[in-house]
This record gives sequence, C-alpha cells and structure tokens, in this order.
Amino acid sequence: MDARNAWTIAGFATALYLAVVVCGYGFVSLLLDIEVIGDPRVGVLVGPAAVGASVLAVLITLGLRLRRPQRMAGTVITATVASWLALVLVALIGHILSTTGSVLESVLFGLVLGAGWFGLLVPAAAALVSSLAVVVARGRAEGMERPRWPWEQPGE
Repeated sequence: MDARNAWTIAGFATALYLAVVVCGYGFVSLLLDIEVIGDPRVGVLVGPAAVGASVLAVLITLGLRLRRPQRMAGTVITATVASWLALVLVALIGHILSTTGSVLESVLFGLVLGAGWFGLLVPAAAALVSSLAVVVARGRAEGMERPRWPWEQPGE
C-alpha cells in the first residue's frame, strides 16, 4: 500500500479513536460519578493534553504501520502500548509541571491514572480502532474500491 492511502486511513481511524475515547470518558465519568483527573491541583489541561498525546501516538503508529497491513497483531499491539504510554507519560509530566509535589507523587499519579477506568479505556479503544484500520487497509491493498454514492454508479 502506498504511503498516501496509509496516512489517509490512519487519519480517519485516529478521528474515530478520539471520538471513542471522548465518548467513553463521558460515559464512565457519568455512570461512575468520578472525575477524569482526580487531583484538583493538576488543573484542567493535563487530561486533554494526555489524550492528545495518545491520539498523536495512534496516528503516528497507524500511519507508519499501515503500509504493510498484513501485520495486524504487531500493529494492534504497538498502537495499544503507544497510546497508553503516551497518556501516562504526559499525565506524569503534567503533574510534575503543575504541582510542587515530589517526583514519586507524580509517578504514582501517572500510574494510577493509567491503571484506572480512564487509563484502561485508552488502550482498549486503540486496539479496537487499529484492528478496524488494519482490516480497511488490507482491503484497500487487495484492490477493494471505495464505496460509491448512488449517483456515482456507472451507467446511470
């Protein structure tokens, strides 16, 4: 598959990934009555920055790996791990920058976020979306054409 098609599929899959994560965060927060970021000292930007880093990690992973869509397991595992690590690392760095606490406290904050409901939702969404992206990329590599609107059909 050429790089342009791989990055196009990766872009649409990443948009779906962001939508699934935001929707999942909203439902988990609403149903369990908990905040995404439990520490009020951290501020309001750490959560969106961590999710943004996770989205960027999924985009880069899929963009690079979808050139060879036959490697589904490797792509799914890489996207899953990269999304979780990006979320935890940015949350950890954000905690360090926004509080005057110790580094150990920030490491614990990042790990607790990554092991909680919100942190586990990120790799689950990445696994689901990257699996779908690989299936689409495989189809495109095998010659599947894009769906056509009724008015685009030949002979009409």
